[in-house]
Amino acid sequence: MESSIIKKIKALPPLDDTIIKIQRICTDKNSSLNDLVKVVEGDPMLTANILKSSNSPLYGFSREIKNISHAISLFGMATIRGFALSSAIKQNIKIDLTPYNISNQYFLDTSVAQSALMFNWYAKVSRDMLDILVPAAFMMEVGKIVIANELIELGKKEEFISKMASLSSPQELSALEAEIVGFSNEEITSKIFEQWNLESELVDAINYSNNPEEAPEHIKPYASALLIIKTSVNIFDKLSDKSISKALELLSQNDLDQEVFLAAIEKVKQ
Repeated sequence: MESSIIKKIKALPPLDDTIIKIQRICTDKNSSLNDLVKVVEGDPMLTANILKSSNSPLYGFSREIKNISHAISLFGMATIRGFALSSAIKQNIKIDLTPYNISNQYFLDTSVAQSALMFNWYAKVSRDMLDILVPAAFMMEVGKIVIANELIELGKKEEFISKMASLSSPQELSALEAEIVGFSNEEITSKIFEQWNLESELVDAINYSNNPEEAPEHIKPYASALLIIKTSVNIFDKLSDKSISKALELLSQNDLDQEVFLAAIEKVKQ
């Protein structure tokens, strides 16, 4: 099974030229917002996908975002890169999340909610860290797509659904994924991002997001933030009193401001 999954990851098509250009612009400190606007607007389908994501009510903007220039000025390069990578995933990987007992739309909505909460939270904590955190929050569940395909091919879909019924946390689910297919979602997502030559910080932040205490020192803040986000919003639970309470405990352990986080939650809920 492990060999099969590795083969699936290696068989994934490379990122297309537009996404690669967006990657370069977003990681080049000498690039401008106009550079990004030109590249995105050159791809009509990507432009439409980004504007659709930008206008999600979860981000809390009162006016419709009608063009890419407006979207980039509001969100910054990092979030637009997250939207672009999400669009690439939807185009390049067959999505069937039935082994997780959820619809594809529910899965995508969960990813948007995770990204929106991260954006609204860390925009008030450290905008510099958004370059890694927003794309990571948007994409950290991608490995589930590969796992779901593997479970279907192996005829283990019903077994997985049955065992998942007793779980309630992302960490428990990651353990079940590793038990059944040999890798957790986080490990597979990291391997996909390595294949696509994304930054090591983004790869490592996701890889350690279940156990930030084991991460290298410079990765711990990123991994901790991702753990807090997926504790609050995941396929089991979206911003319930219980999940928020667990997230607040993690905030306290990491000496992070609870009020700023709660304000971000309120904005997403509205």
